[in-house]
Amino acid sequence: MRPIDLAREHGLSAQAIRNYDEAGILPPTERSESGYRRYTPLHAQALRAFLALRRGHGHEPAMEILRAANRGDTESVYRLIDAAHVDLVAERTTRAEVATALGSLSGPSPTPLHGRPLTIGELARRLDIHPATLRAWETEGILRPVRDRATGYRTYGADDVRDAEIARRLRRGGHPLRQVARFLESLREAGGTEASRAFLDSWQTRITVRSRDLLAGAAQLDAYLTMLEP
Repeated sequence: MRPIDLAREHGLSAQAIRNYDEAGILPPTERSESGYRRYTPLHAQALRAFLALRRGHGHEPAMEILRAANRGDTESVYRLIDAAHVDLVAERTTRAEVATALGSLSGPSPTPLHGRPLTIGELARRLDIHPATLRAWETEGILRPVRDRATGYRTYGADDVRDAEIARRLRRGGHPLRQVARFLESLREAGGTEASRAFLDSWQTRITVRSRDLLAGAAQLDAYLTMLEP
């Protein structure tokens, strides 16, 4: 099988096949008397496995998986596969935690801030908490106050006050600091609670798609590993 034949099957260029070969993604190739690479059904399956794995794992991890398979290091293959599933479980858990936190915010909205930013003492009094709590939340990434250029003191604008009031509500609901920080980061990226619901739906779709991609990649990899068996 010529590079162009292998490339045509997957809509790739012959040069891409050569690049994958040189990168160790494909198993070693033999050369014809004229020096051309000879590709077999084994190489074709390696390419199928790589392209399928790349959708769920990304380019670099997929490349490492194929390299490990080609050198017979199945322990590394399984470790890399397992790591991707662990990451996906963690992402799925985070998404569920954020969704739960969002549901807890269905109560009355806090009174919006008008006028100048608040000092740490003023915000602490508004929330009926200790200033040290606000400093701890800042350390965890929950709050991001700016510093007054003249005094160096923390100042809290409208967005900071909103985040602090949400954090207080979530903490009273028993949510851990790290979960609160993850939720607020998602909320900032989405642009508010209403937009965050759409963000959560999109996030769930991405998780589902990646789950299927990981399954598809595993199927192609299993077929390749079976062909490699003596």
